[in-house]
Amino acid sequence: MDEIKKAAFVQKQPRTEEDLALINAQALRELKAEEVFVFRLAACDDQVDRDNERFTLSTLDRLAELFVGRTVLMDHQWSARGQTARIYAAGVEEHGGIHRLVLRAYMLRMPETESVIGAIEGGILREVSVGCAVKRALCSVCGADKARKACGHQPGQTYDGQMCHVDLDQAEDAYEVSFVAVPAQPRAGVIKQYGGEGTPRSDAALSLALARQSLEELRYGGNFT
Repeated sequence: MDEIKKAAFVQKQPRTEEDLALINAQALRELKAEEVFVFRLAACDDQVDRDNERFTLSTLDRLAELFVGRTVLMDHQWSARGQTARIYAAGVEEHGGIHRLVLRAYMLRMPETESVIGAIEGGILREVSVGCAVKRALCSVCGADKARKACGHQPGQTYDGQMCHVDLDQAEDAYEVSFVAVPAQPRAGVIKQYGGEGTPRSDAALSLALARQSLEELRYGGNFT
């Protein structure tokens, strides 16, 4: 599947000896505590979000493995010059029945990063977007994998009393985390209805179905056959 971006936010992270050891596992020379600034990112969770999607718990666990060592950028600009920090640890935390992926990151304290660190500490740089890829996008109503097949159920709509959403399952990759002005979100879910079997096959209906299918393929990167 194509890259999925989800909102996250920055939190304070107390620095410990364990943190320093994990940070040095990423560095090519041993860094001292005073050389690094550490913070944590409260990333995606297992709750249905405003895009009517949710990550499964197993997906969060896998993303925790995949995100270690990934870079922190600015505005999803995939450039070495935009690299701001690096993820040195990750895990899934549970609070009040909600499981959330939490990423821990560090950056070097040097003249080039003073303004960024100041903006983080001052609460200016707080919104973050995480980018990842999953293999399956499962319909909560019928279980169909929307990455491969259009089932006709539209996330956010109710069917026989059940609200439809998409379960993002089987993490394939974690790309990066970016500081953004407005957290990037997936495309709106209004394109998730296709005409399926039994739908009148008028030219207009067929054209609309094909157009929606193309948009869905862009969203989920699947092969609709």
